[in-house]
Amino acid sequence: MTAEKAWWPRALAVVALITALRLLALAFNKAELFVDETQYWFWGQNFDFGYYSKPPLIGWLIRAVTDLAGSSSPFWVRMPGAVLHGLTALILGLTAARLFDARTAFWTALTYVTLPFVALGSLLISTDTVMAPFFVGAILFFVRTCQTRGAGSAVLTGLCAGAGFMAKYAAIYLIPGALLAALVLRDFRPGWRNSLLMVVAFGGVIAPNVLWNLTHDLTTVEHTMDNAGWVRTGAHLNWGSLGEFFAGQFGVFGPVSMLALLWGYLRPANGPQKALALLSIPALAVVLVQALLDRAYANWAVGAYFAGTILAVSVLAPRWRRIAVAVNLVPCVLLPVLTLLAPWPEVGGKPLLQRYLGRAELSKAALSLAHSAGLPLLSDNRDVLADLFYQGRDGQVPIYAVPPEGRPRSYYEQMRAMPEGLGPVLLIATQPPAACQGGESAALPRSGYWARYDMRAWYVEAECLYAR
Repeated sequence: MTAEKAWWPRALAVVALITALRLLALAFNKAELFVDETQYWFWGQNFDFGYYSKPPLIGWLIRAVTDLAGSSSPFWVRMPGAVLHGLTALILGLTAARLFDARTAFWTALTYVTLPFVALGSLLISTDTVMAPFFVGAILFFVRTCQTRGAGSAVLTGLCAGAGFMAKYAAIYLIPGALLAALVLRDFRPGWRNSLLMVVAFGGVIAPNVLWNLTHDLTTVEHTMDNAGWVRTGAHLNWGSLGEFFAGQFGVFGPVSMLALLWGYLRPANGPQKALALLSIPALAVVLVQALLDRAYANWAVGAYFAGTILAVSVLAPRWRRIAVAVNLVPCVLLPVLTLLAPWPEVGGKPLLQRYLGRAELSKAALSLAHSAGLPLLSDNRDVLADLFYQGRDGQVPIYAVPPEGRPRSYYEQMRAMPEGLGPVLLIATQPPAACQGGESAALPRSGYWARYDMRAWYVEAECLYAR
């Protein structure tokens, strides 16, 4: 084996070991599925080319895995996370090997698989995680297209970018990144023919989702504008939000890795580093502006950190590469340990992982009450509905969302709103609407996430829910 390829077996062994340990920890994970995870599972039970808030690939993936496993347990719902991040690390290594050398390739794979956001993403299932290997695959094949001018690599670039887009719309950041690299650097111009092949392949993959949006009142676009906030309410400068988001990126990407990335942005030493900076900057820049104008969640800039990982490793001296990984190993170990120990530790008398606890207990109690009374279950709370559909997947109890006033606010209101003609129902809420008050109610468990809410099961007539 040549020295240039010697990194691969070592990287494969390390990444496989870390992935296996993560899967082992996941088997004993005590954190319940979060509201987004149960929602993605439910999407998979209802095949479509688009869903209320996200493109469809995550739902398809969960459905495929759980069907193959013959189980919808939390382990199988979340299992793809660790595997996909391991795969992403290896693809990044291959990209680094093309741009730099074997040592950079190995440390790129190792650095990525130990990043804080990867450690967290390996414990959950999220659209960022499903997007990751396709986003990185598009970068790899884009680089290969620029180096070889091969039509096959160009098509693969477009296919990977399209698949990433079908996982999360943030994959769109690939386009401005590649355009900037091509405009600035001669060596990163794929040629007009290959550019056209990329566009055609990309368009072919995303077409079903585009058509779905056009035939569903641009549902996902509307939801994206809701998330942006300032699009609906107007922009205002929020320096505190900007500072909080920027500081949070040192936790997402790791402090040493983030400092190295910023240095790579400011002082790229060669063509590949400049290209990686241009591929990385658009995602971070756009979300920084979003944070300034309204708010932004810490994970929204993850698209910057795929090319950013290679760039950060390439500017770090060997000693600092080891330090970066050593620092990142702290959350890599701590996060899965916390899921094994839940509900301990407690902070201020509350479990640290409170938001991942207590959901199943409330849902099972509500389903038991509804089954005993022979009544359908209703709620207008997205968190409640997400877990009810998951826990009630045997179908013994009909579950509906309270009909929305105006535009649907969730997938459940869009696709599972209460039909007309129902009689008595069991409403899960802290308080029923004014037109439904006066009826009996039953207490529901208050633990974990629901400890701060007095959720009750209200026995009401369905028609009163239309009189809000």
